[in-house]
Amino acid sequence: MTGVRGAAERAESATVEADNSTRDRILAATAEVLGRNGMTKLSLSEVANQAGVSRPTLYRWFSSKRELLDAFVVWERQFYERAVAKASGGLAPTDQLEATLRIIVEYQQSYPGLRMVDIEPHHVIRRMAQVLPLMRQRLETMISGPDRRERAATVVRVAVSHYLVRSDDASDFLAQLRHAAGLKPRPSEP
Repeated sequence: MTGVRGAAERAESATVEADNSTRDRILAATAEVLGRNGMTKLSLSEVANQAGVSRPTLYRWFSSKRELLDAFVVWERQFYERAVAKASGGLAPTDQLEATLRIIVEYQQSYPGLRMVDIEPHHVIRRMAQVLPLMRQRLETMISGPDRRERAATVVRVAVSHYLVRSDDASDFLAQLRHAAGLKPRPSEP
């Protein structure tokens, strides 16, 4: 009997994993479509097509555009947080900060949803008002010294300026973030 129960639990676990994979594909596709069209012109059909799922499958997960966008906001924040946790897990505090700054650069250089600022800046500004304090608070825990609040706020401002006026030079962006955080230049840096 234990073998049957174990097999059933494994099958259920595989189904949940496949369902989460479908949900994640839909949310990742939402980032792509938002980066091209913005929120106002977001088409559920285009999201389904981008995700490689049918519209009924998309509707099984998200019954409306609003529900999809609400879930996307949470998914996007978790996506970033997981990347930071993965990159900085088990590292010394200074190395955690370095890894986090590298994730900020990588995220801004590659994440497709970030270009929504070019299409619908008012939506992005409203969203930034919610995200920036969280980002600053997280950085404050990684930066040491009496001026850690100011340095964390400066890192966030440098990141925002690169977000708004996109740069193609990741090494300069990282050097600026490192400087703002108070990290000494690496031996290969000037």
